[in-house]
Amino acid sequence: MHIRSGKSQLTTISTTRKIQIAIALSSVIFTVGTTLQNFVIINTSLIEKMMWMENVADPAGAAPSFTMWFRVVGCLYILGNSVGILALRSQSRLLWWTVFMVNITQAFGFVLIPSSMWSAVIATYGVWGILPSLITDGGAIFLVLVMIHSMVKYRGPWAQHRLSQQ
Repeated sequence: MHIRSGKSQLTTISTTRKIQIAIALSSVIFTVGTTLQNFVIINTSLIEKMMWMENVADPAGAAPSFTMWFRVVGCLYILGNSVGILALRSQSRLLWWTVFMVNITQAFGFVLIPSSMWSAVIATYGVWGILPSLITDGGAIFLVLVMIHSMVKYRGPWAQHRLSQQ
């Protein structure tokens, strides 16, 4: 398949399909993991426990609002992750960069979320409670590294080969 891009032509190679499948499969896994984290593991009582650990003045009063906004952000990541499933059918630059940005920001989940959240999750659910985040955040790091490697090696997204001009 040839794609015209300005003065040069791009053609897909076997690696292109592998990148598409890796992105789509990762997106399915990350969508499921983020959904589990957002709606099964995180709840108001867990957030209240986290706030008690942080010595927040009124955990019972602050937890419902925090939980709602935490879930709003989680829903944005669910949507962002699910967009990556389109990689099975599309090689658009917009899709590539959307997947890249969603995953590069998701990769910072363990750093951006307060450590007391992880302590509260482990206290409530054990190590199994952090598994969805570990998979989504850790997997996002790996996917971003694969995408960066591909962009450097092929000088652009989707592991496409530039045909020489004649």
